[in-house]
Amino acid sequence: MEDDLHQGDFFFIDRLPENQRHAIDAKLLQGMVEIQRLQSLDEGRAIHIPGGMIHHWVGMIFVPRATFPQVRAILDDYDEHEKFYKPDIRRSKLLERNGNESKTYLQLYKKSLVTVVLNANFDIIDTQFSGTRAETKSYSTRIAEVADQGKPEEHEFPVGMDHGYMWRLYTYWRIEEKKGGVYLQVEVVALTRKFPIMIGWLIGPLIENIPRSTIAALLINTRRAVAEKNTPTEGAVAPSTRGE
Repeated sequence: MEDDLHQGDFFFIDRLPENQRHAIDAKLLQGMVEIQRLQSLDEGRAIHIPGGMIHHWVGMIFVPRATFPQVRAILDDYDEHEKFYKPDIRRSKLLERNGNESKTYLQLYKKSLVTVVLNANFDIIDTQFSGTRAETKSYSTRIAEVADQGKPEEHEFPVGMDHGYMWRLYTYWRIEEKKGGVYLQVEVVALTRKFPIMIGWLIGPLIENIPRSTIAALLINTRRAVAEKNTPTEGAVAPSTRGE
């Protein structure tokens, strides 16, 4: 990721051939979401994770008629993430903020074949490159699976002694204002347990579909939150926006 920045490739599409880059950009400007699965290789070979799996995905969206501060305001409003990103985020709280560094708590929720609830803490670092471009890095520092969620006996499994649905979660947001709106990218790297081969036919589709749906929801809900927060109330006069 740092190499990309040094080479001037801010978004993942900047690394693509020109025809592919233009095709994806056209989709984004039409309101669609672009999501791709990524894989980091070691001298051309997959990196072996004993007992674990790495899930690496990236997605992009365009937020029309939005400004850089408006999008940053949504991403930085951690106490409201439980409203912006429900049902995937059930609870959210800003624990500490010191300059460009923050600590947050999220309770994550996902229902597919099973219902998974996780209590997670994150360290977050914001880097602003200019008045229209920034990056936010989020690193999990603690993830605990919740057992018997919603019942009187609700409790956490000991960290690391659980079903292994999520052991680490790193998230990287990049935003840039241009072309009359804001481009928004989220790149996700997660560590889970490796599931037995005999249930691969069952788990395989979930490994593809759940990250796609989760990333799409993150991006679409961010765009929706920006639009709703900046929609003039009845009777108010919307300020003019240069370039519209």
